[in-house]
Amino acid sequence: MKVSPPASAPVSPFPDGIFPAGCPSRIVLDHVTSKWGVLILMALAEGPQRWSELRRRAEGISEKMLAQTLKTLEGDGFLRRDAQPVIPPRVDYSLSDRGQELAALMLPLVAWIAGHATEIIGTGSGRDS
Repeated sequence: MKVSPPASAPVSPFPDGIFPAGCPSRIVLDHVTSKWGVLILMALAEGPQRWSELRRRAEGISEKMLAQTLKTLEGDGFLRRDAQPVIPPRVDYSLSDRGQELAALMLPLVAWIAGHATEIIGTGSGRDS
């Protein structure tokens, strides 16, 4: 009788771990994976937009939450805020290089969620059959 070698545990892509409470990645994860953070990043992945366009695109977001989300994502270096010196004031938002890289990685996940959301929510439990 031949015995197969024990299965090895998958190698973690996070050698320092993302699980410790003080890990900086937790803060970034919170910023980019919040409902509004994801929606704003996906909207800006389509191209530069103004405040009012983002507000319409992310239906249901309050002015306060939009301002807070934009400020946070800008502070993290994911987007650029370009204020034009015109009257009335014009501010355009766009993804930075870092934001474009992040959006490209998030797009498949968001597409998967969009493609399965009705089925998941429709089952009531969300569990595989």
